[in-house]
Amino acid sequence: MSFILDPRIAAGSHPLAQLDLCEARLQDDARFPWIVLVPRRQGAVEITDLGQEAQMQLWTETLAAGAAVRAVGEALSRPVLKLNHGQLGNVVAQLHVHVVGRRRDDPAWPGAVWGFGTAEPYLPPGLSVARKTALNALSPFGRGS
Repeated sequence: MSFILDPRIAAGSHPLAQLDLCEARLQDDARFPWIVLVPRRQGAVEITDLGQEAQMQLWTETLAAGAAVRAVGEALSRPVLKLNHGQLGNVVAQLHVHVVGRRRDDPAWPGAVWGFGTAEPYLPPGLSVARKTALNALSPFGRGS
């Protein structure tokens, strides 16, 4: 069975890169530098659905996404103070990991970003900067989309 990205993830994000394990996507919410990693394993719902090697690769790619989120924050003049990682799956069951850059002045601080307010889609100039910056940071780990 081939990998199919959940349409809800696709609708709320922009493609960045195909990493060794994951599809990396920029969440379309300009309020936060935010990357979503989706392991390309059809039917995976929990991290435990991955083998041990894939679990370690997911962690490696999560750390890389954190560096990319920090780079996006810098590029958009909103340096990241704290990284939040989340693997919820309550709404979209397909295994995916959120890596979100947080600041004390972001609209959801100090609470969670999930379900907070209404997403603010990137405008073209910001989207271009965020995608280029994230892709550059992720380039050692995969190929761009």
